[in-house]
Amino acid sequence: MEEVASRRAAMSELWVVHAGKVYDVTEFAGDHPGGEELIQEWAGKDVTEVMADKLQHMHSESAMELLEDYCIGSIDLPGLPQLHPVTESPAPYSKSTDPAEDLASQKFLDLNRPLFPQVFASNFTKEYYLKQVHIPRHLPHPAVLIGHPFLEIFTMTPWYAVPLVWLPLVAYQLHLASQDLPWWMAMSFFALGTAIWTLLEYGFHRFLFHVDDLLPDHPWALGIHFMLHGIHHYLPMDRLRLVMPPVLLSALSYPLTLLAHVLFPLPIAEAVMAVAYFGYVCYDLTHYYPHHARVSGAHFREMKTYHLNHHYKDHEKGFGITQKFWDRMFGTLLL
Repeated sequence: MEEVASRRAAMSELWVVHAGKVYDVTEFAGDHPGGEELIQEWAGKDVTEVMADKLQHMHSESAMELLEDYCIGSIDLPGLPQLHPVTESPAPYSKSTDPAEDLASQKFLDLNRPLFPQVFASNFTKEYYLKQVHIPRHLPHPAVLIGHPFLEIFTMTPWYAVPLVWLPLVAYQLHLASQDLPWWMAMSFFALGTAIWTLLEYGFHRFLFHVDDLLPDHPWALGIHFMLHGIHHYLPMDRLRLVMPPVLLSALSYPLTLLAHVLFPLPIAEAVMAVAYFGYVCYDLTHYYPHHARVSGAHFREMKTYHLNHHYKDHEKGFGITQKFWDRMFGTLLL
């Protein structure tokens, strides 16, 4: 315990003790759903009781499995047997999933091979697929989804591609709207579009990306689910598979654009769609932010915890990314 505490005193490494095992959670601190501050508060201490307290800090089964990736040994506590004795050359720390071990134990997907063909050709039941796809895996590199070098490029989207592709379209649509509308009216519809977007954000996430109950029990249905959103829950920390590829968003947004032109006169439709795309940019960048950045500000810290709890605690609740309003309205608030 003295050695564990000494690391905390020097702030060089963040070690915690749980049930006699020692875990180096230094690299995980930034991704912790409860915030990096909580890891720093408990570093150098025994967290066995606090992690067992369902009211204070409940942890899911998948979170406990993830914790094992950080185990670096065990410590000598009075009356507690040595679970993983530390040798002179302890096993190297790694937060990554071992593909061979994962395949052997879970019998799901081989992380060393292209993932999409495996899902489309699988004979998994829907129940087994949904269980497995919501157990997060972690790789130190982007997973291979298709296997063809050229097509694989279209599955990888860096975060900055989102504003680069869509903000010029937002500006162009606002320009078109302003040709026939006074500026105050264009801005009013811009505000209307913002409200519409928050509902679309919730609706897409809940009723398209998480259409688990209505999902047909067929390999092609499972494959489409995996392509749309399952891959993100399966590999939640894959930086290049987090924001939506422009080609996929174009396909999804086309019917919404047609609907806007049916419901509204042309200039109003342009203003509403401009802010819909602007809302999407805010949504995807906000989505990326809690996954891969050291967040600042009370709202973003709260939404980081909220969204990562959606991944690691309960994927059937907490569909809001930028806000919790619609979760409260529709009874899916993640507590």
